[in-house]
Amino acid sequence: MVQAYILIQTEVGRASTVADVISGLPGVIQAEDVTGPYDVIARAEAESVDELGRLVVAKVQGVPGITRTLTCPVVHL
Repeated sequence: MVQAYILIQTEVGRASTVADVISGLPGVIQAEDVTGPYDVIARAEAESVDELGRLVVAKVQGVPGITRTLTCPVVHL
């Protein structure tokens, strides 16, 4: 299982709506609107890195109002 944090920038005023939509996507564990350089931070999980990539590119980035994402895979050192 691969987990990652997805840092998301949105159009002005869209953070809450984007977080609500993303939190309902399969594979997304949690999504919350935050302050700072990113507007929403989501935690997601998938069976593989490829599946995680498909989740981000095909599902998350397709949500209206998102302008940029940064995916940060979780590592266990």
